[in-house]
Amino acid sequence: MGTTIHMILAALLKVSAVAIIFNEIRGFILAAPVLYGLYLSGGTAMAIWIAFCSLAGIALSVIVPMFAVKKLDKFVKSKAAKTREPLTA
Repeated sequence: MGTTIHMILAALLKVSAVAIIFNEIRGFILAAPVLYGLYLSGGTAMAIWIAFCSLAGIALSVIVPMFAVKKLDKFVKSKAAKTREPLTA
């Protein structure tokens, strides 16, 4: 029973890795209008600040899930290593 849970969690982590890649692409797509708006505004201080805040929010929405997946992967691997029992003859 324990190994099936670990296998399911490992499969979910692989699916989430694909989701992270799509999240990266989404981040690039969301950043394009911000940079274009900054270009159109002429680079005023307020436009630079708003662009910085927007890009920082986009970056956080892309980077935080990557760290969460790494932590969860490490947790699943440590649990799998602890629950493995030696085979008896």
